[in-house]
Amino acid sequence: MLKQRIITALVLLAILLPAMFYPGAAPFGLATLILLACGAWEWARLNGFSFRAALRTGAVCALLCTVAWYLGLPAIRLPLVWSVIGGFWVLAGAWALRAGAPAWQALPRSLRLIGGVLMLWAAWLAIMQARLMGLNFLLSVLVLVWAADIGAYFAGRGLGGRLFVNKLAPSISPSKTWEGVLGGLTTVFIVALIWIYADGHTRVDSLSLYSRLLGMGVPVLLLGVAFMTAMSVVGDLVESLFKRSAGVKDSSNLLPGHGGVLDRVDALLPTLPLALMLVGGGVL
Repeated sequence: MLKQRIITALVLLAILLPAMFYPGAAPFGLATLILLACGAWEWARLNGFSFRAALRTGAVCALLCTVAWYLGLPAIRLPLVWSVIGGFWVLAGAWALRAGAPAWQALPRSLRLIGGVLMLWAAWLAIMQARLMGLNFLLSVLVLVWAADIGAYFAGRGLGGRLFVNKLAPSISPSKTWEGVLGGLTTVFIVALIWIYADGHTRVDSLSLYSRLLGMGVPVLLLGVAFMTAMSVVGDLVESLFKRSAGVKDSSNLLPGHGGVLDRVDALLPTLPLALMLVGGGVL
């Protein structure tokens, strides 16, 4: 399993890193479009659709992204769009975690399918807009999610159950703890401070998410970082709820050793649009 994880990770890095650092955004846009179209295929399968129907769902997601690209949406400030999508994630995430799998399963399959495709389309548009805003901004959002996950993992393993009696969401993800959330939040705050320092002492192509939030005041920075970290946890838990509802461990086996695409991008789905919402609609 470890060997598979390493090989898969190296292959993904070999594809995504050159695309990300390429001077133009087109290679990165194409790579992420394909990735999220695969996520749409997984989404359809999780909701009980046939293999062919899932393929059509992936194609529809790819088409929506392509149309948005053709219309130039990634290069346009979209404050209202990101506010609506961000608000939806906050409300829908809270509802899903509170209501649980039975309420989710009670929703019509077609509604679930459409919602998932739009969620993935919004994530693609957000990551493309973040890329156009500069590598420094994009990486600061991606690293926030990774830092929260890493900090939560080690804090959960080392301190889980010692500070809080109750688990975070035992009916959805029994292994997640409140100690892990605090560990993730602490790690992200440390990353934010280091990143802000680096922004002021190195030549960067754009301001990071953290420096942009600091420009609105220290309270905005603290609340923004805490909010983004919390929503990355929500994204992870919501995807776990979907998988539990479908009775599967992973969203697919497209990424050997890692599960599926949705398993790898779950925390990014809410945080990418929310990052753009917090900085006023994003681009240029």
